[in-house]
Amino acid sequence: MNDANDVALTLESVHVYPVKSCAGTTPGEALLVETGFDLDRAWMVTDGDFEFVTQRELPRLALVQPTLKSEEMILRAPGMLALHIALDRVEERCQARVWDDRVEAYDMGALCAQWFSDFLGRALRFVRFDPEHRRLADRAWTGAIEAQTAFQDGYPLLVASSASLGEVNRRLGAAGEPPVTMARFRPSLVLGGLDAHGEDHLDEIVFETAEGPVRLKLVKPCGRCPVPDVDPATGVAGHAVGDVLQQYRADPRLDGALTFGMNAVVVEGIDRRLRAGLAGRAGYAFD
Repeated sequence: MNDANDVALTLESVHVYPVKSCAGTTPGEALLVETGFDLDRAWMVTDGDFEFVTQRELPRLALVQPTLKSEEMILRAPGMLALHIALDRVEERCQARVWDDRVEAYDMGALCAQWFSDFLGRALRFVRFDPEHRRLADRAWTGAIEAQTAFQDGYPLLVASSASLGEVNRRLGAAGEPPVTMARFRPSLVLGGLDAHGEDHLDEIVFETAEGPVRLKLVKPCGRCPVPDVDPATGVAGHAVGDVLQQYRADPRLDGALTFGMNAVVVEGIDRRLRAGLAGRAGYAFD
């Protein structure tokens, strides 16, 4: 990075989503591994054919709240007894599909399947990503970097700024709509110190940690589906957020898709921890 063109920023919060499309967690710090944050999207809900399902078709997935403990994950949902899952537990091998990728996974068994089926009113399975499987992000965007993912949509990390959310809420207020929280957009890292959507123009971000530097490269704008219109407090889908993004976030880099945030890959820093409050610097990308 060219120091003369660097921008100073702050890591305001980190977020981990253990179960794809369920609620996230906000730990004080998170460990970077090859696929992003440790245990991020390590589990996934599927249909009976092991095809992934998300809030797009089952918005009440937003109400499933995971808690990560040292040896187990606890899942809670309205009207349901808590489901305890040992972090080292797997059952039968299977293959699961996420978007166009069929990946090696483990079926987590009848009890987990019944818990999700009872809560969501549809026959479902619950699977865990096989950490021995290598699923790579699209090299058309990552270039020479072989960025691994688990059950994320496509990239290990998603970066957004608090100023971007502020702009969305400003426009929601002008339209007579209530503000929304960052939970709608499901970022891995939330940055402070940027202008609204300033993350769109960054190349690499560097954080200095106790273990050494962490370098993240922002590689692709994040095209948004209807999930930001699902209220994470109620699991009910609306349209106000999508309406606001339609006003000003059509991105020519993605053929006019609506974008919020930037997908990122790890250049340096595997097995190092990112902690809320860290100062960082970023260089601008020049096309």
